[in-house]
Amino acid sequence: MNDVKVYLEICRKDAIVPTYANEGDSGMDVYAAEDVLIEPGQTVIVPTGIKLAIPKGYEIQVRPRSGISYKTPLRISNSPGTIDSGYRDELGIIMTNTSEKSDYSLIEIKSSGNKKGTYKINKGDRIAQIVLQVVPRINFVKVDSVKDIGSDRGGGFGSTGV
Repeated sequence: MNDVKVYLEICRKDAIVPTYANEGDSGMDVYAAEDVLIEPGQTVIVPTGIKLAIPKGYEIQVRPRSGISYKTPLRISNSPGTIDSGYRDELGIIMTNTSEKSDYSLIEIKSSGNKKGTYKINKGDRIAQIVLQVVPRINFVKVDSVKDIGSDRGGGFGSTGV
């Protein structure tokens, strides 16, 4: 396995460096750097307290943690999010609470049961995961028609069913 150096700056007190939960995992857990409330229907940016310098030719993708997606109405709004190699500001995780109403007054992110309501993310909670990806550059070649290049699967949106 080839390791790639990604430089990390801690920009908030007590921020947690992303970690792999298990050997062989592709995603690293990312942690909230402060307490955040997310009301039903609200989208917020959860700060992580870290800044990254990603090498050219790479991106970091922000992806949801499966447990949060399964057990809560919280979603990573632009999943997968892309952090480009030239971005140097604090990594923030864009989260949306898809609850339409509140059945509970305040729900901890570690709660189970997919409860609807206002969620509290606590400082130190694992809120997303990041994956390093190689990003090849696109070199477009203009042609009169792409119909005869490669194979055509013979259909558009929804052509293979639901």
